[in-house]
Amino acid sequence: MFAIESLAGLPAFAAYFVVTLLLLGVFLAVHVRITRYPEIKLIREGNLAASASLSGAVIGFVLPLASAVENSGSIIDMLVWALIALLVQLLAYFLVHQLLPHLPRDVADGKLASGVFLGAIAVAFGLLNAACISY
Repeated sequence: MFAIESLAGLPAFAAYFVVTLLLLGVFLAVHVRITRYPEIKLIREGNLAASASLSGAVIGFVLPLASAVENSGSIIDMLVWALIALLVQLLAYFLVHQLLPHLPRDVADGKLASGVFLGAIAVAFGLLNAACISY
């Protein structure tokens, strides 16, 4: 009986999980299109700077997404906060690139420090974004 009651939330879990995976895919598709260098190609070639940058962006998006799942009252509510998280990550990317316009070239050239810095900025924005999602 207890196991059946515990599984009562399985449909909601499955719905949120599938939607968040789709949102992660959307985020990745948008992110790799706006970057000024071919991140996936560079990562396949072993470029650690591109890997650090994209990894930070993914974590920076997933942190507020997880917070949205935890704090939202519905999938629609979570979708709104996911869109905000995506916009915050794009804002972080554009702000950093305005302040330090050489970073895309450095990442493409494999300068790990630049990739780690971009990734850290994305994670920092994501943490702040996640903390601000509250009801």
